[in-house]
Amino acid sequence: MLLRHGRVPVSINDARDRAVSKWPRIIYDFIDGGAGEGGGLTSSTHALNTIKLQPRGLVNVEQRDISQTFLGTTYDVPFGVAPMGMCNLAWSGADAMLARLAKQSNLPMGISNAASTPMESLIEVAGNRCWFQLYPGANQELQDDMIERAATSGCNVLMLTVDVPQLARRPRELRSGFSVPFRMTPKLFLDFMKHPHWSLSTLAGGVPHTANIDRKNFGTFQRGHGRDQATWDYLKELRQQWNGRLVVKGITSVVDALQARDCGADAVYVSGHGGRQMETLLPVIYALAAIRDAVGADYPLIYDTGIRGGEDVAKALVAGANFVMLGRPFLYAMGCAGEAGLKAITDILAEEVSSTLAQLGMRRIDELSRDVLSWWQPVDCPDNLRGKVQ
Repeated sequence: MLLRHGRVPVSINDARDRAVSKWPRIIYDFIDGGAGEGGGLTSSTHALNTIKLQPRGLVNVEQRDISQTFLGTTYDVPFGVAPMGMCNLAWSGADAMLARLAKQSNLPMGISNAASTPMESLIEVAGNRCWFQLYPGANQELQDDMIERAATSGCNVLMLTVDVPQLARRPRELRSGFSVPFRMTPKLFLDFMKHPHWSLSTLAGGVPHTANIDRKNFGTFQRGHGRDQATWDYLKELRQQWNGRLVVKGITSVVDALQARDCGADAVYVSGHGGRQMETLLPVIYALAAIRDAVGADYPLIYDTGIRGGEDVAKALVAGANFVMLGRPFLYAMGCAGEAGLKAITDILAEEVSSTLAQLGMRRIDELSRDVLSWWQPVDCPDNLRGKVQ
């Protein structure tokens, strides 16, 4: 069933505003919500806004290159798709759209172990641009199965996510009645009827489920189950088990970053889980800067949380990231305009990154450094606290 969307978005905020009208409330609250009342994401977004960059003039920036080589692969842009579970709730076939985007735009795509589509199908489309996300869990047989499948399918980057020892309370989801497995109620049925575009598309594509887990004899997916048992020994064992690149995702502590590096991680992914796990978390961009200072200039770092435009991508690179990942913006784009919206947002981000380089008098991503900072005075992170991001 082919359902037509409206015009493509002109910005991430535009995509979000328009997706709201396309989604049932329960879907919007699942995608847009966070821990508590959402303060974790708000503080990280605000912190990025406090960073000011210094433009330069009379520099020949006609030939600009925003490609970035990371973990041995060169991508056309310095950003990619963060791993997100149950993406097909945003729009039917969203996982496949993201895989096609990764191939067409030559950017990395994180595949969640809670994805709505089997990893093999996505890796077949996007190839080695896929990074598989693994959550530690109590079922070692399931862990081993997914690791083997990822390796066999040709995925060479494994991301161990460590910032969900227990699923946080997310009041917006609770108020809306979101749950996994999904339970239909009269209230939800009425809301779905008010959003026929989304409902008919979802009905045609099938109700999303966790395709990488709901197979064989592993049982039904339980959000957050068994993740509170993992230790640093688990990471060491995983390093021995996985021959490809190993990334530890969800780090905001200097001590944890150093320990992950010492356990053999090829990169640390500095992330606040999009504000979905802790409302009072220090703005993640501050953690990124502190971790960069601790690990030195050459150790690979990835950043996400609060990115809402190409200038934010540049700010994260200036603060210490080698690569930047985004999650919700891509879901907003698909929610408001499907695959065309996804391509539009990607092009907008690339254009804004390139434009930011031009304004700064630079031609390549590797020229970005803290020298371009004109103002960064964290109003909610005093000097006596900044040194304690431990």
